[in-house]
Amino acid sequence: MSYKVWASYFSATGTTERVVERIAQRTAEVLKAGKAETFDFTLPGARENVKEFSKGDLVIFGVPVYAGRVPNVLVKYLHTIKGNGALAVPVVCYGNRNFDDALIELRDILEEDGFLTIAGAAFIGEHSFSTILAAGRPDADDLQKADRFAEEVCAILPHLPQEHQPVKVEGEEPYRPYYVPRDRKGEKVNILKVKPKTNDDCINCGLCARVCPMGSISAENVREFIGICIKCGACVKKCPQHAKYYDDHNYLYHQRELELGFERRAEPVTFLSESMG
Repeated sequence: MSYKVWASYFSATGTTERVVERIAQRTAEVLKAGKAETFDFTLPGARENVKEFSKGDLVIFGVPVYAGRVPNVLVKYLHTIKGNGALAVPVVCYGNRNFDDALIELRDILEEDGFLTIAGAAFIGEHSFSTILAAGRPDADDLQKADRFAEEVCAILPHLPQEHQPVKVEGEEPYRPYYVPRDRKGEKVNILKVKPKTNDDCINCGLCARVCPMGSISAENVREFIGICIKCGACVKKCPQHAKYYDDHNYLYHQRELELGFERRAEPVTFLSESMG
C-alpha cells in the first residue's frame, strides 16, 4: 500500500517541528512517498477550519508537553480534527523534566478522532522557559534517533494486525493532574497569570505579535496582551532584539529549580505496535 506522509504539529519555538519534520521526512524517504506534507497548526489562523485526513495518510502528529500533559489550550481544537482511518504516530516533545501522561493522552485523542495509532515517541527539546535546560535540543543525536524511529515505523507497516489496537505507550489512565511547581517547602508556585514584559530594546517590529500561538499580543502595541499567555516562549526566544523577558519572582524561581533539578540528559523513548511477525 502507498501512503501520503504528513508532518502535523503545534510548535511555538520550533523544537517539536524539528522532531516531527525529521521523522516525517525520513518516513517518506523510506516509503518512496515523495515529500512529506506539512500541517502546522501553531498559529491561530491554522486552527480556524476543520482539518480532515483520510485512509492512505500516515500522520506524524506532534505537540509539546506542558505540565506533563497535552497543552490544555489545544485539547478542544484537537478534538475537531478528523482522522477518517488515517494511520497516526503521536509524538510529544518535552523540556527534559518528564512527559508524564502527555503521550498517552495524545494517543487517546487521536484514537477518539478516528486515527489508528501505530507507534509513538517522546523526544526532548530545549525548555520553553530556558536556554540552559536541554539547550540546543533536539540535537544531532536526537535527530539520528528520529531517523531510526521512522525506519522502525516503516518496517512494521506491512505487518500490522487486521484488528487494530492502539499502540501501547508509557503513561497512566486516568491521567495524572497537570504538574504543579512547588518550592522547597512544598508550597505551590503559581505562575498561571505571569506574562513577559518588554524592555526599551524593542523596535516595534511586531514579530512577537505575529508568532504568538494564542494571538494574545496586540499588533498595535506589543507591550499589551489581549488574550492569555501560555508561556510557550515564542515571543521571548524569537525576538531579534531580546526585548521580551520575565521578571516575576515565582517564574524565575521555577525556571531555576528546573535548571538545577533536571540537568541530566533525558533520552528519547519510542514505542511500536506489536506486528504480525
